[in-house]
Amino acid sequence: MTTALHVGVAGLGLLGPGLDDWATGAPLLADPSRWTSRPTVVPAPARLPATERRRAGAVVKGSVAVADQACAMAGVDPATLGSVFASSTGDPLNCHLLCETLATPERAVSPTRFTNSVHNAAAGYWHIAVRGMKPSASLASYDATAAAGLVEAAGLCVASGEPVLLVVCDQPFPSPLHALRPLPDLFAWAMVLTPAAADTAPRLAITAAGDTATTRCADAALDALRAGAPAARALPLLQALAGLSPSTALVLEGPPGSVLRVEVTR
Repeated sequence: MTTALHVGVAGLGLLGPGLDDWATGAPLLADPSRWTSRPTVVPAPARLPATERRRAGAVVKGSVAVADQACAMAGVDPATLGSVFASSTGDPLNCHLLCETLATPERAVSPTRFTNSVHNAAAGYWHIAVRGMKPSASLASYDATAAAGLVEAAGLCVASGEPVLLVVCDQPFPSPLHALRPLPDLFAWAMVLTPAAADTAPRLAITAAGDTATTRCADAALDALRAGAPAARALPLLQALAGLSPSTALVLEGPPGSVLRVEVTR
């Protein structure tokens, strides 16, 4: 990607440790001295019918929660949006339970477990709930998942000339997989991206570059969260969108040997 992708940000959603939503979390990101980390509280998404809420795991619920926040802030009908759902983990608890089942003599996997095992489960729940028929992509890119999701969503937005919903969510694995891939807590965020226009604020200019130092959070505790969860690698970008600076340039972690440069203009 040698030329910049230019998009606007019309809506935002947030969920994480001590960050219940974008409305209350943005002031804490702007002034981290007011932020206190505590276990993420994943709300039961009213968007899903009761039966689906019982079947859905925390990644689906967290993804739906931030997607709803972003769409409400943007004032758009969710059914009109194409989407990109990004997660480095998928549904770790469901993966754990499937592995336990497959280790038993019966190896009888429940249909619900199997349904939730696919990586696009969150996108499926969302688009069925909102009756969305627009294109959707689900992806993972290990620690570069947040950057990969942003590029995919921005590219789709620019190519289609239409708004796109981006949702990024990660959840820790249970033991024993947690020891191999330790994540601190569930972290999720969402954006409604729009084709860039002069009156769109804030705006993002996104370009890929060679390997260089990524932007860190000035607050040590917030930076530990950034470094600990792939979805949280976007915290510097979320802080820039929550702040008051008219222009901010930052670097997000990309695949090995590359980074993503993002200029935020308010």
